[in-house]
Amino acid sequence: MNISSLVAQNYAASKTATAPDAGSSGNAILGAAKDFMSTMQASENTAMQAMTTGADPHALVEALAQTELAVQTAVTVRDRVVEAYQEILRMPI
Repeated sequence: MNISSLVAQNYAASKTATAPDAGSSGNAILGAAKDFMSTMQASENTAMQAMTTGADPHALVEALAQTELAVQTAVTVRDRVVEAYQEILRMPI
């Protein structure tokens, strides 16, 4: 599976996803943070192995692509949270 199709699938899934209820939103955020950290750690380990032992360069490129996707997703989520916060601040009291 190439990165373009993976990004397209994730984008389509985010557009059709429904908002979670208040009880599960904390669990969803915690799960997303854990997934992000595990992706970053796996990519770091793959990069270290590729640089020290000369492991498969294809695995390194794949790990870097996954890391890039994870960082882009985190930035998008951050931007949407900031946008929502700013919208709340603009609400009249």
